[in-house]
Amino acid sequence: MSVFITFEGVEGSGKSLQSRRLSRKLEAASVPVVHVHEPGSTPLGEKLARLLKLGPEVAPLSELLMFNAARAELVEKVVRPALAQGKVVVCDRFTDSTIAYQGYARGLDLAIVREINEIATGGLRPDLTVLLDVPVAEGLARKRGKHGDRFEQERRSFHEKVRQGYLELARREPRRFLTIDGLQGKSVIAGAVWRRISELLARAKVTG
Repeated sequence: MSVFITFEGVEGSGKSLQSRRLSRKLEAASVPVVHVHEPGSTPLGEKLARLLKLGPEVAPLSELLMFNAARAELVEKVVRPALAQGKVVVCDRFTDSTIAYQGYARGLDLAIVREINEIATGGLRPDLTVLLDVPVAEGLARKRGKHGDRFEQERRSFHEKVRQGYLELARREPRRFLTIDGLQGKSVIAGAVWRRISELLARAKVTG
């Protein structure tokens, strides 16, 4: 009954909170679940995350390769083994983040971004991607007063490109994406996510 679920969204969208909330609900329902985040969730990934978020500015291509080095480690060491054991994997960010941030916002060639993502993941794709969509101004306002990382400190125009990238990805793959208005209440969002996940788990149980 293995299922791979990812959460995506701009800074301050609430995706991290909702991914953790889903993981706790799955645990409460006695569903074996592994919660991970990108970049990170492995020793190498955590070191790369600190460099990417708090280190010096790097070239867009270097940034792309660093994210995918962390991703390759995560997929190989954590995600694929968990899926092989029939577990649900909930991942806070995955390849769509790289397409939105390094592709649409940084301006790297989308074909190259997708090809490198493909190599890093070995072709692994989410069964469902939850996109929490909020206006950039609202997302950044939620982060106000916190010490922002290198990405959170980017100009608003950068974040607008990220959001538009996400919306374009969701438009192109409506069956994989569940796009939710992130301005709704936390419980309302969690309910919408759970309804879709319940359907997905039921289908996986039948076919698995």
